Amino acid sequence: HYDSLQTRLQRRFSSFYMLDASYTWSKSITTSGSDNSDGSLSITIPEYYGLNRRISGIDRTHNLEFTHVTELPFGKGQRWLASPGFLSTLAGGWQISGVLSVISGAPFGVSGSSSSLNAPGNSQRADQIKPSVQILGGVGTGTPYFDPTAFAPVTTARFGTAGPNALRGPGMRTVDLSLSRRFKLSERFTLQFRADSTNLTNTPRFDNPRTDASGTGLGEITNAWGEREIRLGLRIGF
Repeated sequence: HYDSLQTRLQRRFSSFYMLDASYTWSKSITTSGSDNSDGSLSITIPEYYGLNRRISGIDRTHNLEFTHVTELPFGKGQRWLASPGFLSTLAGGWQISGVLSVISGAPFGVSGSSSSLNAPGNSQRADQIKPSVQILGGVGTGTPYFDPTAFAPVTTARFGTAGPNALRGPGMRTVDLSLSRRFKLSERFTLQFRADSTNLTNTPRFDNPRTDASGTGLGEITNAWGEREIRLGLRIGF
């Protein structure tokens, strides 16, 4: 089940600058235990089917994207260096484009050992023993992202009280940037140069924390991904 508010704003400020802003506020609910809603139920006991209802693993409450395309105002037909010459030829025709993404973190729930359930094929969630869970924002060993003392493993034949996917991990903020120029080699052939950078600011994207209340390191984030990458390319068109 998916509901959303989707907005988009486009504006061409002049002949050489365009901005596209889009924002989605959404909520996705599922009964499946898999992020893509294509897996089996986490709890298969019929009288407890209702416990499978949860926020989808793919849910992102807020998704804000800014896209811009800028043709640098140099060279023939532009504001500066419009007169023919070496500088006009060198500086003209360059284009910069980029994407700024700000996205909510992925949901997760705190699990526990299912051995006390004595119900093979069913997943266990931990007990939430505090009325609310404080988000501490820590990263790394010994600095938990959320308060681990808010949860405890279940040791009797029942399901825990912690809600599935009731917490949300770190959000994501990235900037991608491209610089390109097209050279006309002849009437038939063109040469395009591109320099692309993903995650230009090299901002780490952290995984969700450890969620097993029966294990060690509950609440600790130990993985990150999304290092900066730079690609250079030439493309011949004809």
